[in-house]
Amino acid sequence: MFNPIEIPFGCVMLFNVVDLKPGVAVEDVELVLGEMCNVVKNNYGDDLGGFIGGQVYRNAGFVSDEGSVGGNTSKPPRVKQNMGDVVIVTYWKSFEQHEKSHADKLFKEKFQALAAFCDNTFEVGYEMLWQGTPEDH
Repeated sequence: MFNPIEIPFGCVMLFNVVDLKPGVAVEDVELVLGEMCNVVKNNYGDDLGGFIGGQVYRNAGFVSDEGSVGGNTSKPPRVKQNMGDVVIVTYWKSFEQHEKSHADKLFKEKFQALAAFCDNTFEVGYEMLWQGTPEDH
């Protein structure tokens, strides 16, 4: 469940922003998130399914002045309004495999359970251009 993942070059990454309804805490959706992630991992984690790995992050609220360019880089009153409460990052062999898995009835049931706690969710896909690790010295 908490094993490191290896991301092969050439995969696609889907970045899903989850904005919870007012009064809903991340702790309120942890079980739903876990069930949804297990459905993906257990049912689409082979060559046919295309799932490589994933991660779930809670918005910690910090904003990097050093990594921000343009406009006002001071922290907005509520960072969550811009970036959601949780992000789900998944890696797939192809976008088409991602879409097929998410159209599946089993996944849709789990995603709808999460969506009931949300004001908004959106998922954006990215193609990998570069990856690297520190060089051994």
